[in-house]
Amino acid sequence: MDAFQIGPARLGPEAPPFIVAELSGNHNGSLERALALVDAAADTGAHAIKLQTYTADTMTLDISEGEFVITDADSLWHGRNLYDLYAEAMTPWEWHAPLFERARARGMAAFSSPFDATAVDFLETLDVPAYKIASMENTDWPLLKRVARTGKPVIMSTGVSSLADVAASVEVLRANGCQHLILLKCTSSYPAPPETANLCTIPHLAQAFGCLSGLSDHTLGIGTAIAAVALGAAMIEKHFTLARADGGVDSAFSLEPAEFQTLVTECDRAWRSVGQVQYGTQSEEHTAKGHKRSIYAARDIAAGEAYTPENIRVIRPANGLPPRHYERLLGKTASRDIALGTPLSWDLIL
Repeated sequence: MDAFQIGPARLGPEAPPFIVAELSGNHNGSLERALALVDAAADTGAHAIKLQTYTADTMTLDISEGEFVITDADSLWHGRNLYDLYAEAMTPWEWHAPLFERARARGMAAFSSPFDATAVDFLETLDVPAYKIASMENTDWPLLKRVARTGKPVIMSTGVSSLADVAASVEVLRANGCQHLILLKCTSSYPAPPETANLCTIPHLAQAFGCLSGLSDHTLGIGTAIAAVALGAAMIEKHFTLARADGGVDSAFSLEPAEFQTLVTECDRAWRSVGQVQYGTQSEEHTAKGHKRSIYAARDIAAGEAYTPENIRVIRPANGLPPRHYERLLGKTASRDIALGTPLSWDLIL
């Protein structure tokens, strides 16, 4: 698994997790709000913002019946017409340039999920540093080919996909020039219950396809994302809003700025905590080592007196003989007078 850049951020096995704020439709139809989202994301320490590039017409047909209406009673968008929902949620294409410019000015990478070839062509004019393939598009081979042929890093979510689906799509991407790939475990449910996250898939994706892996997270809170980092996630993508109370198509499962800042901080701590297999005493533990137990005189002991449970004890600190010698000392005799509180050493044994 090689390392590579997306904007100013370095991604790779030795790099901290790449934290991406997904703006999606949480702009609520306002460019001013969208720019405020970018600034708020930068303030949290996010490494990148991500948009979605489509129009209602590139996503679906303007039909208000049958399969073009969301009928799932558990869906946040139950009863909505797909075309109208996408028309509300889309980020106007003329907003992309100012949003990307603001993100770069704030030190972040900025890229998007294209949903058809026209979106890729448009994003190429903005010189995006990477592309994200959404779960529902990850079997759209014409789209995969078009994205891969840009030669830029590709991030692909794997929601609603069998292992065979993922393998076929990875093959298409690589056959068409994709050299840098990140696969994201994703549960395409909004919000997703944590028990559906199945984060053990993250290291499996990395091993199976020889690439970086991570999490596109739709669960509530930050616990799932932090656990993903502990399992090796190189990237965390999470939906972002200024305030859930403001509403918006994705607000219910989006993080607010203070929560996102905690996500960034705790994911970095989780990454630094994983480390490597380690035993023994680390440099930071030298003081603590002195607080282990050892064998001490529990009262004054006369020369020639036998050591007994009454006159020696295993206590803190660790300046005497290690506790493993306690039973061996019982019955032995003192080589000289020993005062209460003296750490035992071999020269005190007759």
